[in-house]
Order: sequence, then C-alpha cells, then structure tokens
Amino acid sequence: MAVEDECKLKFLELKSKRNYRFIIFRIDGQQVVVEKLGNPDETYDDFTASLPANECRYAVFDFDFITDENCQKSKIFFIAWSPDSSRVRMKMVYASSKDRFKRELDGIQVELQATDPSEMSFDIIKSRAL
Repeated sequence: MAVEDECKLKFLELKSKRNYRFIIFRIDGQQVVVEKLGNPDETYDDFTASLPANECRYAVFDFDFITDENCQKSKIFFIAWSPDSSRVRMKMVYASSKDRFKRELDGIQVELQATDPSEMSFDIIKSRAL
C-alpha cells in the first residue's frame, strides 16, 4: 500500500502549523489519499459528521483541551474508522494497511479504533487525552 506524499505533507502542516483541525484519509486503489481537510475552527462534531456511515476511513484529529491543572494542551489522535456496516473486504484492506500508514505519520499521540460512533464519542476522546 503506497501513501501519497500529500498525506504526509498535510499531516505535518496539522502537527506543526496547526493549519487543520482534522484530516480524513481513504484508500483509493493501492494508495492512501487525502479525502477531506477540516479548517482549524471546525469542531469534533464537524469531524464525526464527515466520516461516511458505511465505509472505512483513517483520520487524524487535533484535539485541544484543558487539563485539571488548567493548562491548555493538544493531542493528535489517529482514528481507524471501520463501521460494522462496511463491506468485509474493505474492513480487511483498512485493517491490514493501518500500521504501515500510521508509521508514515510521525507524531501520533493516541490511537483509537471505532466501529460505531459511540466508540469515538467526545467523552471518550477527552478521557483518552488526559
């Protein structure tokens, strides 16, 4: 599975320049490509609404939060979205390519696997960030 250079470049921009709130990636043929870029002012709800209900995707989300000590922090989440309703072949391709793709994105802090929107609710994201 090849990873398009744009995937790595956009991830670097999210990580260092904070140009995006999230990036959604999809597998197109034999390579991973950028499907959608979320503006910095978009919310977690905008992000989850951008994921297709019946197809797998990889996504990166830059989560800003305030710790119990009142410090502003940020964590970069890698989310493997694999809904139960997606085709078995698609799930297999995404599952087998995940680690290889994730290695290309240097700076992932938290990984999350979700098959249902409840598995990546805002509360879960927040609890995993702390």
